[in-house]
Amino acid sequence: MDAIVRKWKLDTTSSVPPYEQIRMRILDLAASGALAVGARLPSVRSLATILGVAANTVARSYRELEQAGIVVTAGRSGTAIASGGDVLGAKAAEAAEAYAGVVRDLGIPGPKALAIVIAALERGSRH
Repeated sequence: MDAIVRKWKLDTTSSVPPYEQIRMRILDLAASGALAVGARLPSVRSLATILGVAANTVARSYRELEQAGIVVTAGRSGTAIASGGDVLGAKAAEAAEAYAGVVRDLGIPGPKALAIVIAALERGSRH
């Protein structure tokens, strides 16, 4: 649980819903390896209490992560990072390859292509 809340808290001023902020935090930690495969996540109630949100908010985050194959829930054993946690990295790499192909075909220089991606990511974080 320390990894999830260490140096991080929900941004109550953000337009990004709390469940999405929690989902993205866990996703980032899993993708970076800070939460290793098999690492157990705190219970829904425990994390909700620490973050000051409703249990349903955390439950939705966990449910969406499970649907994406990032975590697995095993009843009383709790929720843990799935062995397929790097599926997300593979999907991102696949999308990056496709984008790089389009950029090369259009003759767009690398720095400009990266600027386009950064702008798209920044627009996405505002929604």
